[in-house]
Amino acid sequence: MKIKTKLNAGVGLLFLMIIILSVLSGWFIYQLKKDTQNILVANYNTLQYSRNMLLALEDIDSDPNSVHEFQKNLDLQSKNITEAGEKETTRSIQEHFSELRKGKSNLYLQSLIRKDITGLMQLNMTAIQLKSSIANSTSEDAIAVISVVGILCFLVAFILMVNLPANIANPIRELTSSIHQIANQNYRHRVRFEENSEFGELARSFNTMAEKLQEYSESRIDKILKGKKRIETLIDNLHDAVIGIDENRKVLFVNDEALKISGLKRSSFVGQQIQDIAVTNDLVRNLIKEIINPDLKSNSSESLKIFVEGKENYFEKDIVDINVVPTGEEESRFIGQVIMLRNITPFKELDIAKTHFIGTVSHEFKTPISSIQMGLQLLENKKIGSLNEEQQKLIKGISDDALRLLKITGELLNLAQLETGVTQLNIHPFKVNSMIQEVINTNKSAADKKQISINTRINPEILILNADEEKIVWILNNLVSNAIRYSSDHSNVDIEVEKTENNSVKFSVKDQGCGIEEKYLSQIFTRYFRIPGTQAEGTGLGLSISKEFIEAQGGSISVDSKTDEGSTFSFII
Repeated sequence: MKIKTKLNAGVGLLFLMIIILSVLSGWFIYQLKKDTQNILVANYNTLQYSRNMLLALEDIDSDPNSVHEFQKNLDLQSKNITEAGEKETTRSIQEHFSELRKGKSNLYLQSLIRKDITGLMQLNMTAIQLKSSIANSTSEDAIAVISVVGILCFLVAFILMVNLPANIANPIRELTSSIHQIANQNYRHRVRFEENSEFGELARSFNTMAEKLQEYSESRIDKILKGKKRIETLIDNLHDAVIGIDENRKVLFVNDEALKISGLKRSSFVGQQIQDIAVTNDLVRNLIKEIINPDLKSNSSESLKIFVEGKENYFEKDIVDINVVPTGEEESRFIGQVIMLRNITPFKELDIAKTHFIGTVSHEFKTPISSIQMGLQLLENKKIGSLNEEQQKLIKGISDDALRLLKITGELLNLAQLETGVTQLNIHPFKVNSMIQEVINTNKSAADKKQISINTRINPEILILNADEEKIVWILNNLVSNAIRYSSDHSNVDIEVEKTENNSVKFSVKDQGCGIEEKYLSQIFTRYFRIPGTQAEGTGLGLSISKEFIEAQGGSISVDSKTDEGSTFSFII
């Protein structure tokens, strides 16, 4: 029998049994509902009306509304006659009540009415007991029938559960095992299934595929060898050094450029554990330190200086993890890494030339700028001659431009020093209070123009700081001048000096300006970066140089800012 026929027969029978069980359950539930509804509608309402009539009868002498209430419930009961003898009893109540209305204090009539109402309630209570027994009988029948049908459904389902999965799973399990054999390149493996089932057709197709794979495998080895040779030639002709290792850190390949840089021979490189090679080779040890210890963080911008053939060369290291998704699987698998060294010597030489050019030009600019400032001072001297108002404005504009040009030149010189790595630090102890006062005096004129108050809060325990005073003053001047420049008039700039938990000193400069959008905070210390739309003058170098100065002294700098609430620049030294 075919698998489809087995499935249709088994599932169809189970489905039919479930339908029968559902129909029987629904029918019995309907019967129980009908019996219960009869009790509630027919008998419960009569008992409720009888109770109300008894209560009204008790107050008929004292409450005028009791007659109306009694008559109302009596009329409702007249329309709800459902049991034998109930009609006669109701009529008797009506007759006695009519007589009672003529003389309300007739106790004998009240007693007769109570007996009639009690008889009416007894009739309905007897009916409720009878109908309750009928409902119990219906529920017992329902439980018996549904249990029998449920047991049959369970037996059918159990038989299907035991036999049907095995008829399907066993051939699939055998087919899966055969597929693994093919995946392991055992193309001689074959499967055998029952000829009349769908698995028989699948077995024939599988065996045909295995035969063709066997023929193809025997003819493709030459192509694989040619492809491998082509890839090896391509790697050997790359100008970048390339080293390939597998997941066990065994060297799979290395090109000629890597051999030239490392000074090793191919025979002592390929096939060896790379950590074993690193024991006797400093370059390899430096290349694989992040592979051996993944917790080490590499600086991607840091270049390696390596002497090759007596010449200084610069390289950028890149380690690429190789992950593949095997055929027939969903999750990727790590199979090795490729270490690449890109030769950036030409770019490094251009960068050094640029730095030297910036330093030379900036230094040469300082002499003519100083001459311009000296000439401006002479022009402003009244002994030489007085200037009219227009000339004074012109002199003032030239002086401002000269100061701005001198500031830019100074920043470029600082930048050139930082790039060449020849920044000189003059670490010595100095008084914090006097240094802060010097910063305030330097920026007082700019603050007074905008009527900005510079407030200070210095921890009294911080008297002396051991650092490069000149560079700390430069950094604070840059931060305070920025705070004044970007703050609105009549606002405050706060300078705070406090201790940190690790006995360092934290300087903070807080303004009440427009703040910095969150998307720009990560770029604020980048060279030449200026926030788009900024109207205030600047080169975009001040914060970058400040960061370099702080890090050169082993400190760190950060910014905290919210739009329309101001910014706080802090550095720890």
